[in-house]
Amino acid sequence: MNKHRSIKHNQSLKAFNTFGVDVSAQSFITVTSTEELVALIKEVKQQETPVLPLGGGSNILFTKDFEGLVIKNEIAYINKVQEDEQHILLEVGGGYNWHEFVLHAVNNGWQGIENLSLIPGTVGASPIQNIGAYGVEIKDVFESLQAVALEDGSLHTFTKANCDFGYRNSVFKNALKGKFIISSVTFRLNKPSTYRFNTSYGAIEQTLKEKGIEKVTVKDISDAVIAIRESKLPDPKEVGNCGSFFKNPEIPQAQYDTLKAEYPAIPGYPTTEGMIKVPAGWLIEQCGWKGKQVGNVGTYPKQALVLINCGGASGEEAYALALEIKASVMEKFGVSITPEVNIL
Repeated sequence: MNKHRSIKHNQSLKAFNTFGVDVSAQSFITVTSTEELVALIKEVKQQETPVLPLGGGSNILFTKDFEGLVIKNEIAYINKVQEDEQHILLEVGGGYNWHEFVLHAVNNGWQGIENLSLIPGTVGASPIQNIGAYGVEIKDVFESLQAVALEDGSLHTFTKANCDFGYRNSVFKNALKGKFIISSVTFRLNKPSTYRFNTSYGAIEQTLKEKGIEKVTVKDISDAVIAIRESKLPDPKEVGNCGSFFKNPEIPQAQYDTLKAEYPAIPGYPTTEGMIKVPAGWLIEQCGWKGKQVGNVGTYPKQALVLINCGGASGEEAYALALEIKASVMEKFGVSITPEVNIL
């Protein structure tokens, strides 16, 4: 791989993960096109080097150095694939900043992802996690994606059916975990004639009411979501964090009813048949963790679901706290919470 002058060795990853953990990668390279990525993988394959794709570094917790090649995806473009009276199809580079893409759609009056404003990370990471917020998930606007196989550099197209989307889940977190780098994602967004606003989840309706907004626009919803997120989530530029650390657990209706009898204030949202989603943040807060600091890590004072770096924290420290929180929720409620964050 020596002919790639841009490969750096023993590269610190502190600036490339939002938790701000100071670990290093044995080798590190940035790619800006699919062609470059394909060529690189074919070359790396011959050397049998372990590869780690990296986007915005917001959904990852490093607990140790990475003994291999980190490929930073900076493939960033927006191409119009198709457009009619009702919809627009946009192909977006995997390295494009997610929030910048949302703002681009909002500014053009394209509807569908405004509820996903201010989520950190890149477009390429969005289908892996099937990112979601305020009643909307990626799968609602997803058309297809292109991905490069780490095995041989071949290019593959995945349709919605191929992705096996679930709650904060996809085939890329299961059967195909670590096997592809997503080079682009194509989204189907709505034009004004097919707008389908979702304002019923969380505090969106309340925020719009407080602002005196009655005739809602795409921008109004995006602005409301940004205001809500800024009011309760830390800015990674100021406080190291990797967003929501745990997934909201889904439990059987019978278990929820039992908990509701003991804890009348427990919130719950029906999901699939017979299952109730319970906010992990509420469970963690009831266990006394909100705003608590242990060593160099803690939970954010305004949102117990977010683990924060209080200065100089290691990934091992953060993971140890996460395990402690998980154990206390299990002990108090008999509910298992699992990390949403990718732990390496």
